[in-house]
Amino acid sequence: MPALDSFDVKLLTEVQQNNRLTMDEMSRRVGLSPSACQRRLHRLRESGHIAADVSILDPRKLGKPLIMIIEVTLEREGPEATTRFKDAMRRNPQVMQCYYVTGEKDFILQVAMRDMEEFDRFQNEFCTQNPMVNRFSTSVVVDPVKVNLNIPVHCEDRKT
Repeated sequence: MPALDSFDVKLLTEVQQNNRLTMDEMSRRVGLSPSACQRRLHRLRESGHIAADVSILDPRKLGKPLIMIIEVTLEREGPEATTRFKDAMRRNPQVMQCYYVTGEKDFILQVAMRDMEEFDRFQNEFCTQNPMVNRFSTSVVVDPVKVNLNIPVHCEDRKT
């Protein structure tokens, strides 16, 4: 795929804010025809620049008001244990995000829970009683100050 140009940057910025804009509205915001917008968006999806078109849900409205950040350190950070933990987190619908990280911790998780009882069950199954886990610590999110998945986008040939 060719380098991103200023129109690609505008399109990517707009779809991160609202991927349900009509092509007419997208055209107006970006400065291209609706068909050009559609072609470019198709190309950006095909190339993987747009990985998914999703809706961000409000966990509180869905009965999951407790958001927790869990830092996990594995007993041994070998490929087998790491892969098994990653797979378990991918399969668990309560895990909103899971990052394999460098530093003192091995994983950072974000989970959504209905209440402390549900969290206790999760914690017991995936942390306390899990022989792969050496240590973990949990923080309760008091105020989700900024929640999005937006990435600042710039032209690859120059910084804009």
